[in-house]
Amino acid sequence: MKTQAAVAVAPETDLEFRELTLDEPRPDELRIKMVASGVCHTDAIIRDQWYPVPQPVVLGHEGAGVVEQIGSAVSGFEVGDKVVLGPSFCGSCQQCLSGHPMYCETFYDHNFGAQREDGSTAFSSESGQSVGSHFFGQSSFAEYTNVPAQGAVKVPQDAPLELLGPLGCGIMTGAGAVLNVLRPKPGSSIVIFGTGAVGMAGMLAARAAGATTIIMVDIVAERLDFAEELGATHTVNSKEVDPVEAVKKITGGGAEYALDTTGVPPVFSQMTKSLGVQGHGALVGAAKLGTEAPFDIGTLLVSGITISMVIEGDAVPKEFIPRLIALHQNGELPFDKLTKSYPFAEINKAFADSAAGTTLKPIVVF
Repeated sequence: MKTQAAVAVAPETDLEFRELTLDEPRPDELRIKMVASGVCHTDAIIRDQWYPVPQPVVLGHEGAGVVEQIGSAVSGFEVGDKVVLGPSFCGSCQQCLSGHPMYCETFYDHNFGAQREDGSTAFSSESGQSVGSHFFGQSSFAEYTNVPAQGAVKVPQDAPLELLGPLGCGIMTGAGAVLNVLRPKPGSSIVIFGTGAVGMAGMLAARAAGATTIIMVDIVAERLDFAEELGATHTVNSKEVDPVEAVKKITGGGAEYALDTTGVPPVFSQMTKSLGVQGHGALVGAAKLGTEAPFDIGTLLVSGITISMVIEGDAVPKEFIPRLIALHQNGELPFDKLTKSYPFAEINKAFADSAAGTTLKPIVVF
């Protein structure tokens, strides 16, 4: 069938709208009619080739839509089911079997390979050229796409699909890093570096978990003000003061938990130094391959801190996404306040607004 898609063709270049041919779903796949898709920082850095993903490729990995067709080997879905799409994973390696599919041993190939395991792509051009598909198992910047069924998460039929796509990555990453990895105790302290969508999702999750000292660090005053509106107890403008000293002063020696959503080496170093004795910090911000960050092993040895590298919130999407929806419905995770919708035709404006910081979490609606 024919479908319209936004195609990444070169670094730092607008996505191009093209009519592509979508092949038939494989036995283990679903065909999805997209309703909406979040635009994530990862889409931008892949467009710009921070990771060597083959181009041309249809990006997009925060999709939500409706099941249109079901592969012959798929069970548990019906045509018309509403779904949120999560990352792809093999389902059979040690990490997948132990409940950590976001650390699948073939995660990179499944999510950044831009093709199926057999080397085929779901999309092709009018001339027959292969166009990369299956980005994060979905390539959601297309009106229709074929996805591995195991990455699709059924949601209630009254679920607002135009809002829920970011649960498949950005919101899951921030909230999951807090709820699944750091696990702050009620009454505890946490500092979060970065007030983008991931950082704000982490902050909302920390509130939901019962943390009572929630410190947000950034250099943009307006975002820090917004963080306070959403529930931050303290904000630190790291352009104006030393964030490490500020966090230690607020907490009386260092935070119990910390999250770096920036992937910026000096910020990562600040995060490690902001922790109290036996504190637990996590990094979720993506950096270019080969990026190294300073880590003061001499001073920090006696602190007993733990640092975790976290992918996709260490979530099991079919378990975690429904939890996030329940928290949102209960008013405890108001991530809708982070979003702004754009028509699919304005996807490049959504990318630009995200890069400029004027929109925290863009969502394109088909």
